Formats: sequence, C-alpha cells, structure tokens
Amino acid sequence: MDENQPFFHVALNLPHAGRIARRIVLLTARAGPGYGAASEAIQRTARAMEELLAPCMELDENPAGDLAASIRDRAAELGRKLVEQIERERAGHDRLGQCVRNFFETLELGREGAVISLRAGENPRSMQRPI
Repeated sequence: MDENQPFFHVALNLPHAGRIARRIVLLTARAGPGYGAASEAIQRTARAMEELLAPCMELDENPAGDLAASIRDRAAELGRKLVEQIERERAGHDRLGQCVRNFFETLELGREGAVISLRAGENPRSMQRPI
C-alpha cells in the first residue's frame, strides 16, 4: 500500500459504516443512467455488509472492545471482497467508489479506502478525495 497516499483519518464508527453499507446496497441494486444493476454476487456481498452492521445501526454505537474489532475486521473482509467483485465485473463508478472509500474510513482504514476506492470506480480527480 502506498504510504504516501493521502487519506482521511476517521475514528471507528460502525453505525455509520452500516449506513454507508446501506447506500452501497441501494447503489448496486439501482438501474439508471450511469448505474447498472450489479450482479447478484455483488448485491449479496453488499447485503452481507449491511446485515453484519445492522445491530450497530440499531444501537447507534460501537459495541465494546473485542466485539467491535471483530465486526470491523469482518466488515473490511467483506468490503475487500466487494471491490474484487466490482473490479472483476467492471461494475464500478464514481459514486460507488466514493462509498467504498467512506466505508473503509469509518472502519479506521482510511489509507486502504483511499486506494481501494479507485478500483471500485472512484474518479481519482474527484473533489471528494483527500489531497
């Protein structure tokens, strides 16, 4: 990973990660100009991300200690899987890539998010990207 890659450092926020996962679910299910509905595999992975984080959204807080770390690690695994699927199927676009970056930022993985979001279609010249 590029150690010089600018990134946003955000504290762990699993409830917000769940809300971003929900946006990803909506983006991958949507059809419209510039947004084709993604494959069932991509949609399944996006739903798994949302389902994993749903209890955190309901409580609107991170669980305690080791449980939070475990959920974060599993969410990151699912996020990486999603990006691999998006990349393989060439299903990425700027908004989806931005959501992927935001998702990783809320998992305290901002540097990885800044890199991996490009693989999910984020425009490298987007005004939303860290500089």
